[in-house]
Amino acid sequence: MKQKRPAKKQDSAGVHLWLVFMKAFQALLPHAAGSIKRTELGDSDFRVLEVLLHKGPLPVNTIGPKVWLTPGSISVAVDRLVRKGLVSRNDHPDDRRVRRVELTPKGRALITRGFGEHAAAMEDVAGVLSKNERLTLLRLLKKLGKHAARNSQVNRFRKLRASRRRRNNSRIRHR
Repeated sequence: MKQKRPAKKQDSAGVHLWLVFMKAFQALLPHAAGSIKRTELGDSDFRVLEVLLHKGPLPVNTIGPKVWLTPGSISVAVDRLVRKGLVSRNDHPDDRRVRRVELTPKGRALITRGFGEHAAAMEDVAGVLSKNERLTLLRLLKKLGKHAARNSQVNRFRKLRASRRRRNNSRIRHR
């Protein structure tokens, strides 16, 4: 007769949470990358077109932070998309200083089809979770992400303050 092993205690340490999160992310990544690759767009171009599809025309400097691109990188990405005929730069109707990026009909057709396929691929992977599990996961990931972002900003501020303090103390000693 087989003996039952005692249930192993679930590891809830922060480092274990990070490890499980990274393994899940790495497992999901090929599904996302595959559906994006089928559009024949690079990752950053796909993200730019997707934000324009869902948010409408936007200034370049507004798009960059939404798709995690630096000001230089977003300018290069928009230039590339303009050359491909997928977006256009147009004057803002209310503010002549602002140029907005808009989808062209060709760009809208491409990202509408491509995003639909991407959404279907992500739905296929996420299908293992019930609606309640998805909502719980979303709530917890947002909570964790917001806390980590806040904590990161606090740590940057503390390091900056400590660096200034050291620099000021060094100046005092060298007088």
